[in-house]
Amino acid sequence: MTYTRLESFAPQMRSVLRIVSALIFMAHGTQKILGIPASDRAFPEIMSRFWIAGMLELIGGALLIVGLFSRPVAFVLSGLMAFAYWLAHAPQHPVPALNGGDAAILYCFIFLYIVFAGPGPWSLDAKLNRDR
Repeated sequence: MTYTRLESFAPQMRSVLRIVSALIFMAHGTQKILGIPASDRAFPEIMSRFWIAGMLELIGGALLIVGLFSRPVAFVLSGLMAFAYWLAHAPQHPVPALNGGDAAILYCFIFLYIVFAGPGPWSLDAKLNRDR
């Protein structure tokens, strides 16, 4: 069986992966910074690590949703997720499924993929001819 027909949709699916990942990721930022959805956590102190992470999630997620500055933003967010995993999750337990860091690992590598593969055709970068 050949997958040529499916492979022809790979660029569009790269855009879908970027958009859906960024939407879910951005929700972490809206929860930390805007309190939406409501959380039992207190709002982070301005310029704290938690606040900086929330702002990167919020702003970086929004930029990735529309596909603007996708590669550099994805690079920063990939690093953020690596940092979050090793700082917050790994010390709790060595197994990701038990330390709650599996999402951070997935985000890290999805964003790293976007750095190398690009945002796909459904992006402002593509429309502005910034991604070649």
